[in-house]
Amino acid sequence: MRSKIDSAAIESYDENQIYNAKVLENVFKKLQENESKSNQKIKIVHIGDSHIQGDLMTNEIRKNLQKKFGNAGRGFVFPYQLAKTNGSYNERFSSNRTWQSYRNISPVKNNPVGLSGIGLWRDDAGFAVQMNIKDAAYKFNSIHIITPQNQNMFDLAVASQTNIIQGTEQKVVIHKIKKGEAISIIAHKYNVSVAEIKRANQLKSDNIRAGRILKIPTNETKPKNFKSSEFVPLNIESDSFSHYYKSEKALDKIYLIPNKNASKYELNGIVLEKDASGVTYSSIGVNGAKFSDYNKYPLFFEQLKALHPDLLVFSLGTNESYDHVEADAYIKQLRQFIKNIKEQNTNVSIIVMTPPPSFLKGKRTNTYVYDYARSIIQIAETDNVAVWDLYDEFGGMHGINQLKIQGLIGPDWVHYSKKGYEKQGDLFTQAFLNAYNNFKLKN
Repeated sequence: MRSKIDSAAIESYDENQIYNAKVLENVFKKLQENESKSNQKIKIVHIGDSHIQGDLMTNEIRKNLQKKFGNAGRGFVFPYQLAKTNGSYNERFSSNRTWQSYRNISPVKNNPVGLSGIGLWRDDAGFAVQMNIKDAAYKFNSIHIITPQNQNMFDLAVASQTNIIQGTEQKVVIHKIKKGEAISIIAHKYNVSVAEIKRANQLKSDNIRAGRILKIPTNETKPKNFKSSEFVPLNIESDSFSHYYKSEKALDKIYLIPNKNASKYELNGIVLEKDASGVTYSSIGVNGAKFSDYNKYPLFFEQLKALHPDLLVFSLGTNESYDHVEADAYIKQLRQFIKNIKEQNTNVSIIVMTPPPSFLKGKRTNTYVYDYARSIIQIAETDNVAVWDLYDEFGGMHGINQLKIQGLIGPDWVHYSKKGYEKQGDLFTQAFLNAYNNFKLKN
């Protein structure tokens, strides 16, 4: 296996290609029309494991493609912080209440594990989830909420309003203790009990000293206005896939609040888009996930339609290799994954990305990912998928030490550094653009 990571080829991108790129023609046609007319939204969804959940490689691809074709929005996002795990740096979620979560890597349970691969829910209201956009490039005009069976569980708000409520409160008299006064004498004077005075002043005994100020509660009341704040729900619409809100003004903050008619609250994801043509590049990843984990939950495939993808990119295989899954079994799960997508009548182009080089535990050679890479390329034409060989582009097993020297792979020899993931993103972008330019030359 040749090593490309330590050669000039990695900078010039020589031989960096997508196998069987003819399956991408529908995507390329939309990109080409958008370049000339600026009238298309091209929606790409990248699905994977921990290499994708952190959104480092995919964020680099997103930025690159949007710089070339236009920024139509952030795409799919998920409040990973509420599930107590890592996610993208482009947005931040917070809530005044805790949420329950469950991941597709665990044994199947009757939890709302859908499009995000992580189920997130609460069984009671009283919450507000705040979403803040950190990167101004991803301010949004529309927000779509994805829930199981598209149930109307959430409202949206951009601000709260203050209401004034008229009421009364107990009148309190201020009394300065004189020399020789006992608390019982003061209580008798104001016709209240000693216990009431002690409670109002947080006294633990009857001992008082001259000069101290006491608050004396009385039986009288006085008028008082109370302020209460509440979120103002926006006018939400719905379609077959989501409940959504559209704003003329680009937003960088919004709140998810309980729908008053709902009795439970289950969130599978949010989609953010701009009033602009171009590319949205959504990333969906779960730490530790395999194709077989996604295959366990039909809700994932049902909800994938809500993203209206033109192109799907798959990045899975590292965790299969750690479980010593043989190449035949890996390909079987990949094919089942594609079959589950096609059964939803989703006519979408697919790129399968081979897993990157890694070591197994004990720094043992990971021959599984090599076998996966070769097997994926072998089925590309028969299964009508395109393939990008990240394994080969990153030097294969013979180049892994060079990855370490260049600071591209992490100390566990499995995950990559920020620099490493960004390099992967740049390489994939160039391979994609090479295939696109070849398409334009032929058409």
